[in-house]
Amino acid sequence: MLFNSYIFIFLFLPLTLFGYFLLNRTKHYEMAKWFLIGMSLWFYAYFNISYLGIILTSIALNYFCHILITKHVHSKAVLTVGILGNLAILFYFKYFSFLIENINSLFHVNSMVPDILLPLGISFFTFQQIGFLIDASRGSVSRPDFSDYALFVTFFPQLIAGPIVSHEEMLPQFQDISKKQFRFDNFYMGLRIFILGLAKKVLLADTFGIAANWGFQHYASLDALNTFLVILSYTFQIYLDFSGYCDMARGLGLMFNIRIAVNFLSPYKAANITEFWDRWHITLNRFFTRYLYIPLGGSRKGTLRTYVNVMIVFLCSGIWHGAGWTYLLWGVMHGILCVLTRIRLKTKENQKQRLSPPQESPAWKKQFLHGISVFVTFLFILCTMTVFRADTIGQAFQMLKTLLSPSGAALQAFKVHKEISGAFQLPEIFYVLKFFKLDTLPLGSCYCMFLFLLVAFILIFCCKNLFETEESHKPHTAGTISLAVLFVWCVLSFSGVSTFLYFNF
Repeated sequence: MLFNSYIFIFLFLPLTLFGYFLLNRTKHYEMAKWFLIGMSLWFYAYFNISYLGIILTSIALNYFCHILITKHVHSKAVLTVGILGNLAILFYFKYFSFLIENINSLFHVNSMVPDILLPLGISFFTFQQIGFLIDASRGSVSRPDFSDYALFVTFFPQLIAGPIVSHEEMLPQFQDISKKQFRFDNFYMGLRIFILGLAKKVLLADTFGIAANWGFQHYASLDALNTFLVILSYTFQIYLDFSGYCDMARGLGLMFNIRIAVNFLSPYKAANITEFWDRWHITLNRFFTRYLYIPLGGSRKGTLRTYVNVMIVFLCSGIWHGAGWTYLLWGVMHGILCVLTRIRLKTKENQKQRLSPPQESPAWKKQFLHGISVFVTFLFILCTMTVFRADTIGQAFQMLKTLLSPSGAALQAFKVHKEISGAFQLPEIFYVLKFFKLDTLPLGSCYCMFLFLLVAFILIFCCKNLFETEESHKPHTAGTISLAVLFVWCVLSFSGVSTFLYFNF
């Protein structure tokens, strides 16, 4: 079931909210919990009923491992088996077919490649449970009831595509009696965040996705300008799609008085790649920091070991995102730049300490250099997103080669491919432009595209994110009417409904 679907908006969500708060109002707290678990499982199984057995088995086995660990019954052995078991299940569903394909290619054999259906959200709920087991072995988890644990894993807002939540931020909320009663202020704020996230996905991300999908399928016939527009479209699409999902998840959680972790903090505003990873997919970065980087030694075992640990983390991050050499290369590129950035920042800090007294640059110069840094970082993100999206490394390199070696004739022509500009010609916008006769002007067919690029640029680079405006926002009539109009516009756009990109990861 998709957040951006009629059945979710008009049936599942109202029914779940009504049933959950009705049971809590009558003080049937345990029954309300099981009701929410049941509805979450319906939400998950709606895609494919066979997924249900996988997630239920995963929950039961991990909870059993947790009991043995907290009872100190061969804790280390159980933890090892639990982690390896989770990773083995993830490997089978996500990477086994890829492994067979590469063995066939490398050794020139013809083993049958199994057609394994990837269960939705398996990367997310697997990592979530691995983190839970590790924390249990460290003694930082008080044993929850099975219903609390099952709800921790299955809570539908974050089940399919994250964030990767931790037990310390979710279990206390599920157990807090004060959060069991309906609160209008939380519901309104949650609804606002949900609608704005929905608009990111339905109106912006899906529109950019049409251009990106066509462009990556026909990359060989594109010139530098159109290649740039395709790559830019995908770079905007993946952020608006994933952050839109996470906004919707946070909004839905707030409707149930549950605060879900923030996963994005305006990542394209980052001035270097390490700052980017402090802002992008924050909960995945937190997971790798807690359970891989620090256990490997973090930055405690010397400079060289630190850089090796950073590279290991980004290799794992690339592999986590998918079974493909492009994901691995994407992780390597980010890892290398993170290491180089650390070296540069460390050198800069040492030089600054040698200056006596320290010299402060003028404010205008700082702002200018910051803007240049943001621009250069975003260019790197564009290049790596090309690798991330491409079907093969060869395709990615061909697109980057086209992008970086434009012909003079192509630049002078400034001709946008009709399939790319046409992706942005939504009827409701195109008719407005036609009414004002803007479509008859030079480049008239591109005005919708320019409008989408402008809106995305302002939203991504100039506006505060939803987390920054959450506390200061106060309900008012004009804002409520605007949200209602935006919601209706999104609902009317459901005919072109699409899944979220991170469902594939």
